[in-house]
Amino acid sequence: MAMERANLLNMAKLSIKGLIESALSFGRTLDSDYPPLQQFFVVMEHCLKHGLKVKKSFLGFNKSLWGPLELVEKLCPEAAEISASVRDLPGLKTPLGRARAWLRLALMQKRLADYLRLLITRKDLLSDFYEDSALMLEEEGAVIVGLLVGLNVIDANLCVKGEDLDSQVGVIDFSMYLKNDIDDYRSEESQIASILDQKNYVEELNRHSTVHGLQSRVDSLEKSNSKLIEELAIAKNNIIKLQEENQQLRSENNLILLKAQQHLEVAQGDVSLERDAYKQSRQGLDEMYNEARRQLKEECQLRQDVENELVAQVSMKQEMELAMKLLEKDIHEKQDTLIGLRHQLDEVKAINVEMYQKMQVTSQTQEKGNAAFDTAYGNQLQEAERHRTSAEDGSRRFKLDFAKKADSLQRQIEHREKQLQQLETDLKIEREWRQTLQNDLHRERETVSQLSTEALQINGLKKEFHRLQDENLQLKTVCEDQEQALEELGSKLSESKLKIEDIKEANKALQGGQVWLKDKEATHCKLCEKEFSISRRKHHCRNCGEIFCNSCSDNELPLPASPKPVRVCDTCHALLLQRCSSNAT
Repeated sequence: MAMERANLLNMAKLSIKGLIESALSFGRTLDSDYPPLQQFFVVMEHCLKHGLKVKKSFLGFNKSLWGPLELVEKLCPEAAEISASVRDLPGLKTPLGRARAWLRLALMQKRLADYLRLLITRKDLLSDFYEDSALMLEEEGAVIVGLLVGLNVIDANLCVKGEDLDSQVGVIDFSMYLKNDIDDYRSEESQIASILDQKNYVEELNRHSTVHGLQSRVDSLEKSNSKLIEELAIAKNNIIKLQEENQQLRSENNLILLKAQQHLEVAQGDVSLERDAYKQSRQGLDEMYNEARRQLKEECQLRQDVENELVAQVSMKQEMELAMKLLEKDIHEKQDTLIGLRHQLDEVKAINVEMYQKMQVTSQTQEKGNAAFDTAYGNQLQEAERHRTSAEDGSRRFKLDFAKKADSLQRQIEHREKQLQQLETDLKIEREWRQTLQNDLHRERETVSQLSTEALQINGLKKEFHRLQDENLQLKTVCEDQEQALEELGSKLSESKLKIEDIKEANKALQGGQVWLKDKEATHCKLCEKEFSISRRKHHCRNCGEIFCNSCSDNELPLPASPKPVRVCDTCHALLLQRCSSNAT
């Protein structure tokens, strides 16, 4: 087993090295028929089969590579696409064919080394399919996977569908890897013979390649000519549509321009009238506002003076009330003293009456003492009466003075209240007037804001008009560019037609004559596609050899083959005239 692993490792090294060197020298994408690639797949198949366990089935013993390769789908989700493609291939019936297809798809995807690296890292899963000393479970498998990384520089395009992968025999061709020394001893005769064979082959290839190359070039030019014709028709239709859209946009632009100009003129007239009226009304309102403001200032100053005077009067009234309270208190005190004095006088009178009665009862001796006492006490009584009368007179005079002052103060208060009411009414009138002025000013501001919005709308219309003008200019430039491109396309088309005609003539000269269409093969005119009949007869074009009706081939021109004018179709007539004009220029 160790010897087999070493041999397979060496074969894998030779196969991978030879494939990379030959592919790099080959210089293009490899296909399924490339021998080094086929030998590489055979070597990889032997490496993967080494140490594979034999599974029993109803049909006998089976050794399948598809089992371990199918595990890659579980280890790497990106490999699911390859496995699904292999299962969907209709021509594969055996697991070996599926494994071979999987190897080819993985190589085209440039992920063969990555998938096998993931597979050899899971030896617990591979132990179900391989023996203990198999190549995939040993170090040689890791070395081969490392060598497979170099295959990422190769581009392969392998057709898996049409290839019979089930019945291929995997035999390694060792002759590809052995040195061949016979070439050093080849004789000169064999060299001369091979050179002559190569010369004959090149001459035959050149003879066939001229005709086939010109024919293929004619076909490619005809295809390109048809494509150019289709593109020209599409471009013409686009230009017609763009011209119609441009005309429609121009008409719409003119209508919008006229409407915008009319609206702008009307709006400018309205704005000028409203501006004049607003200036006049604003001037009058400014004068009224200044007058009202001056009067308001005067009224405010007058009201301030009245309020100051009212505050002074209120303070004076408070002082008078305080003085009146003090006078009333003094009067009450004096009245209390008078009441006390009256009580004392009444008591004295009662005592006097009692004493007088006692004096009438007593003796004359007592009458003398009573007379002396009565005279002494009478003087006090008279003095008290004088004091009382003088106090009553002072109180009466104070009441009169106080009543007079109170009446005067009451009259002044009533006068001030009347003035205050008048000022309040005037202030109310001023407030109403100010409110009306503010309402008028608010209405004027609303009109000004409305006029400003209309002015903004006019500016917006101007911007829209300029934008439409810019779009119109852009459409004009686009139309001019497309017309220029159409002219260039027409010139290129004419040049290609001329080249096609030159190639056709060269082809006819190479083929040795003109191909005439048989009368039986033509039932309709090639140009107008009308059916031929007794009245519509068939005519051959002497230039292209096709059959046309009389109306489509009613032209005569001299050709290089015949100096006399002969019948040609409309297409050949136009092309020949164009060629003559281009040659003349």
